[in-house]
Amino acid sequence: MEYKELKYKGEIVFNRLSISYMERALKPFKKNEACFMFINEGNFSVRTPDKLFSFKKGVAMLSKCFNFFFETTEEQRKKNETIEIVGIYLFPSILEEMLDLDLSLSNHTVDYNMKQLQLDVILNHYRESINLLLENPQFASEEIIKTKLKEFILLISNSLNAPSQLDFLAALFKPIHVEFKSTIEHNLYANLSIDELATLCHISTASFKRKFKSIYKESPKRYICKRKIEKAASLLKTSKARISNIAYDVGFDSVATFNRNFFSIFGKSPSEYRLS
Repeated sequence: MEYKELKYKGEIVFNRLSISYMERALKPFKKNEACFMFINEGNFSVRTPDKLFSFKKGVAMLSKCFNFFFETTEEQRKKNETIEIVGIYLFPSILEEMLDLDLSLSNHTVDYNMKQLQLDVILNHYRESINLLLENPQFASEEIIKTKLKEFILLISNSLNAPSQLDFLAALFKPIHVEFKSTIEHNLYANLSIDELATLCHISTASFKRKFKSIYKESPKRYICKRKIEKAASLLKTSKARISNIAYDVGFDSVATFNRNFFSIFGKSPSEYRLS
């Protein structure tokens, strides 16, 4: 719906994106950058390999360089609201040159790939200053953009109590590896396609299918469908939820698909299974 950006050394380092609610979308950057995002408007979730984060207006997101998806619920999409994000993109080569640092000199690590941050007065003022530059790009010279990037690194490293700017940045470019099986188990009921699961695992779809079959001894489509139906069968016996709600809760995108797969495994419809 609206997009503005500012570049430094040919790379987008600040932007503001305003969009309508989407069901699921891959992160909007695919190089080696880490990012920080202010949420100006809207509510949404972020699905990482092993966690699901909820974000709303007035908070911020700090992310290392790894794959994740933005998601919204059907209820959120029905409200027909917008999401507005101000992004700050951090490239290791640009930061090393700008700050005269060698990130390889620090072994500092942190125990997260993504972090939700509450904004204090200082960070809120900083956000407004970036909004102002995005609205008035004629004043955003390369030197001013450089100064604003330096200011951000100082503010956020102090906010997170990092030992130094070098340690903060070095840790930011060391993603924590999530085991393949852990990624699968954390996202079994998320209605992700095979391609999307492969993206979360940071491998191609072909490599994902080969690795999956070597570990689980059957194809991802068959294994995941079976696990979803097994969970649905348990819910049919232990809860009074509507069958359609159960279908969506275990990750099917339609009741018809759920019914067909349920019958193929149990030889009964979900309603017959519940009554048996």
